[in-house]
Amino acid sequence: MNAYERWIVLEGAANVRDLGGLPTADGGTTVSGRILRADNLQGLTEGDVALLVGDLKLRHVVDLRSETEVRLEGPGPLTLLPEVAIHHHSLFAEGGRLTDVEADTIDDRALPWQGERDEEDLAELRVTGYYYGYLRDRPDSVVAALRVLARDDGMAVVHCAAGKDRTGVVCALALAVAGATREAIIEDYVATGERLEGILARLRASRTYREDLDSKPADSHLPRPEYMDQFLSTLDDRFGGPLGWLRTHGWTDADTEALRGRLRD
Repeated sequence: MNAYERWIVLEGAANVRDLGGLPTADGGTTVSGRILRADNLQGLTEGDVALLVGDLKLRHVVDLRSETEVRLEGPGPLTLLPEVAIHHHSLFAEGGRLTDVEADTIDDRALPWQGERDEEDLAELRVTGYYYGYLRDRPDSVVAALRVLARDDGMAVVHCAAGKDRTGVVCALALAVAGATREAIIEDYVATGERLEGILARLRASRTYREDLDSKPADSHLPRPEYMDQFLSTLDDRFGGPLGWLRTHGWTDADTEALRGRLRD
């Protein structure tokens, strides 16, 4: 599956693609039709839902947004379907006031639903970036999200607001467990930039996200390869890689086998 074929074209979401078709370190590729990554799914049309749930057999939605985002945006159409399970695992450490699109900038602002960060925390985040902050602040949510993606009873999708930062971190870990090459993980992360205009237009249409987005120029939201490379390097240096970090937080060999089984033949 080439990069173009990985995209799932929907009317009500701009950044939906399959984690299949990516090269692995042992010369294989990840399997398509198992796990999707996406931006906010609040605006899906009836046709979108029919494609995802009816044709693609979507059965699990991993929602990485904060409780505040979910409350402000309201229930999306997939929450109304009994055959689709919604798994809410907030990562909390978004970089902007309400949206993860601001996560590239480290500053001293706290989110409305978080307390003030102390200077030690801020110094750590300036070194590792907010992506590592997600893992530090909510390892329980990260591990739980990956375990949902490892289930074998239908397609799963993981999403946040833009489908870039929080979703990018969880997908990077999933692909690392599956044995995807570092280059492929970074390429998948950067691919969101191809749809950035549509992503930002959708988020600006929502009062939840508009103020955060309008505070910075559009090109500052680009998913740059060095951001993901820094995140992966932090895990390499501190834990010997993504699997090392996962094991320190209760991830088992059975978990690895299950997730690899989803993304590999």
